[in-house]
Amino acid sequence: MAPEKLLLVSLADRQRDRGTPWRAAGLLNCGSVRIAALVSLLLCGLPTAGQSLAPGQSPVRLRLDQAIQMAIEHNHALKATRTQIAQSQAQEITAGLRPNPVLTFDSQFVPIFSPSTFSADALNQIQQFDVGVGYLFERGRKRQHRLEAAKDQSAVTRSQVADAERALALSVAAQFIGALLAESNLQFAELALKSFQQTADISNERQRAGDISEGDLLKIKLQSLQFQTDLSAARLARVQALAGLRQLVGYESVPANFDVEGELVYQPLQLNRDDLQALALRQRPDFLAADRAVIAAQSQHTLAQANAKRDLNAAFNYSHVSGTSSGSFFLNIEIPIFNRNQGEIARTGFVVDQFQETRNESSQQVLTDVVNAYEAVRTDAQVAELYTGGYLKQAQDSRDISEYAYKHGAASLLDFLDAERNYRLNQIAYRQSLAAYLLALEQLRAAVGTRSLP
Repeated sequence: MAPEKLLLVSLADRQRDRGTPWRAAGLLNCGSVRIAALVSLLLCGLPTAGQSLAPGQSPVRLRLDQAIQMAIEHNHALKATRTQIAQSQAQEITAGLRPNPVLTFDSQFVPIFSPSTFSADALNQIQQFDVGVGYLFERGRKRQHRLEAAKDQSAVTRSQVADAERALALSVAAQFIGALLAESNLQFAELALKSFQQTADISNERQRAGDISEGDLLKIKLQSLQFQTDLSAARLARVQALAGLRQLVGYESVPANFDVEGELVYQPLQLNRDDLQALALRQRPDFLAADRAVIAAQSQHTLAQANAKRDLNAAFNYSHVSGTSSGSFFLNIEIPIFNRNQGEIARTGFVVDQFQETRNESSQQVLTDVVNAYEAVRTDAQVAELYTGGYLKQAQDSRDISEYAYKHGAASLLDFLDAERNYRLNQIAYRQSLAAYLLALEQLRAAVGTRSLP
């Protein structure tokens, strides 16, 4: 969803919460969504992109598809790359231009150093005037071949820009998953610290009552340092992940305190590797660029052959001399005895062979990428299933039993701390496995060249 629509939806929610009728929605039917968003911002005092929201206002929350769309629309590096399409289209205009006609004029026998001889009779009888128009006639359909070669190159450029969008989408997805992982780790660190703090409070009471020694109490307090460190690290990771994501989607396109919306959830997929490879060969932009580069190279080879044809220069001259007016026709053409553009024809032929080999290599790279990403998805799915299949519950039960036994004096402090540490490590590893699985899915999408996996 575009940023303007996000702001309109957020504005509608706030107006509804205040009990104020939502009237700005009617602006959507009046023309531009962008104008409606700007008017809504002015009426309701919302901050523009890049500014912080006022206290108490909900931050803008982005889903993954929204973040990718915003990056494609606002990322400055991609915008710079996209200008190559316009540059290539401008070269099409240049390739389609025709030669300009040539106008010539000369005046001879002008008595500059004998001004006294200037007269109408001298102008008519002595002086000579010539006016001519010439034109270069291109042979071999050079203009058509130039235009075709430029259009083929534009097709290559468009595929290259699409591949840049594919790479950007993968970067945004990876950064988004990193933000989700940081958010999940932060929530877990907060809950873990709160839970352990309750255990520490109970241990204080037990130490006062003489049930545990002061040494055991100090061990518990030192253990809480690990939880506080995890909390600080999770907060820093979240800030850094959101900052990196903001740079990718366009720093000025979202407010400073925006957030991500989503969860680390394992959803098993049944995919066929052969189908994915066939789909990748049809949709991967980099392979399409390599394939179209072969066509562009063939167009250049055809153009080189056309350039071997020598062009015809034709001109017509009007002359006035000795009181007589006359017309003259001039034709000249180069005789292709030595230079028949042999070198350029040979070079472009080798370029065709080069890009054919590059296309073959690109196809193999595409197939390899799909295999690697497919196996990564399968492996990470197996790891995630190990946790969901029992290890998470076992670590939870072990911690709960050890905590209950310790609080009631039936277990040692070391047993409880060990169970607590294993539970914490298990939870962190589970979240990392989910993030690795989701990232592997994004890499598979990028390897196939589509975000809609079959």
